[in-house]
Amino acid sequence: MTASAPSPVGTSDPRPTDAAATTGSGTATSLTPTLGALLRRGRTWIVIAAALLAGAIILLLVQGGVRPPGQALGADNAGLQGSRALVEVLRDHGVDVAEARSFDVALEGAQAGATVLLYDEFAVLDDTRLSRLAMFANRLVVAEPGFAALEALAPGVRLAGAASGPIDEVACELSPAERAGSLSEGQRLLTIDDDARDGGWQGCFRDGEFGFALASGPAEGGGEISLVGATTPFTNERIDEAGNAALAIGLLGASDSLVWYLPGPADADPSAAPTLAELTPGWVSPVMVLAIAVTIAAAVWQGRRFGPLVVERLPVEVPAGETAEGRARLYARSAARGHALDQLRIGAISRIASRLKLPRSTAVDTVAESAARATGRDAASVARLLVGEPPSDDRSLVDLAGALEELEQHVTASLRPGTGTRPDRRDAGAGRGDDDTGGPRSPGHPSDPFDPTDPSDPTGRRP
Repeated sequence: MTASAPSPVGTSDPRPTDAAATTGSGTATSLTPTLGALLRRGRTWIVIAAALLAGAIILLLVQGGVRPPGQALGADNAGLQGSRALVEVLRDHGVDVAEARSFDVALEGAQAGATVLLYDEFAVLDDTRLSRLAMFANRLVVAEPGFAALEALAPGVRLAGAASGPIDEVACELSPAERAGSLSEGQRLLTIDDDARDGGWQGCFRDGEFGFALASGPAEGGGEISLVGATTPFTNERIDEAGNAALAIGLLGASDSLVWYLPGPADADPSAAPTLAELTPGWVSPVMVLAIAVTIAAAVWQGRRFGPLVVERLPVEVPAGETAEGRARLYARSAARGHALDQLRIGAISRIASRLKLPRSTAVDTVAESAARATGRDAASVARLLVGEPPSDDRSLVDLAGALEELEQHVTASLRPGTGTRPDRRDAGAGRGDDDTGGPRSPGHPSDPFDPTDPSDPTGRRP
């Protein structure tokens, strides 16, 4: 047992506890598992956590969770995905580039006759605001338009995926496209149906039969709209490739002023936001109702039957010995030698106290003293055996277990009739049960007033 304080006999706790073992010299030795033992014990959970973390990182990389610093296509962003290089070139050509932080500012610039660059990365603008911007802008250039923007600005123009590589075929008579001549790889394509062609829309930079990298057509207000399938011609990373720079400068530098508009969350119309019911497909609600009904039915089916409980005998009885062996195997598997010895010591103390007719609340030190007097051993060595001396390895645990068993046998043997002194008898004079020479009294010593076979011996003092 590893607790330094005395504990009542018979109050054993079967649960393993980490305690400090107290040796005879009073030095405390920690029995807390080491870091290596904890890691070995929890290696399964560590592997699961590492797998989940790796999966999360891979998912972020696949979905673009790790993005370059700065705003994509930002006018002041010098990163790979920014457009600072293009803005500086336009300013060198005498174009006044103004960044618009809100829809109202962009709309005022469009009404003043400035060219407007729109890059709505997160589809913030609704159909109404897109239509108003196209109505008042003389020239509106939309980079990488989404489904909503195409429906509002250019019905009949659709997304057609990514280009197969660099594009060299201009396939239109638009001046900026003719000056560019070609585009680098990384473009996205648009298709134009017959109705859109009849309405004046044309495509530039054809990629075979797949589609066009640029679509241009008239706006309802009389202006011109240019739809560029990808942001590639405007980014710092690709602007110096093929004719990307010529196309970007030709589209954005057609007037003396340019409004660089990247919509933010404040430009969204709260009243136009779709509700959860509008975003949810129609089949979801019936399926949810059916799933709830099935869950309730399964709970009633598999749950406890209605009516009185029926007492049912278990088909198998587990002997106490098997329980002890199972706990011992658990201790052995986790190398919990201290816990195993605790259980052995608690059992030994309880049995010794019972044989010595001591109350269950007797402290361990008192039990050790009584056992020492009964066996003639040194009280300190008995106390160390019962409450100290933690096992350092399996061999020492086996030795301590054998010593505990031997102590119990000696206590039992000393209490048999005619085997010697009584453990709790105290002489009024000196010697406390020793003879005049200082040695232990032998059975039948004339000065020993207590006879184990004497019927007058007080009740409770018999073995």
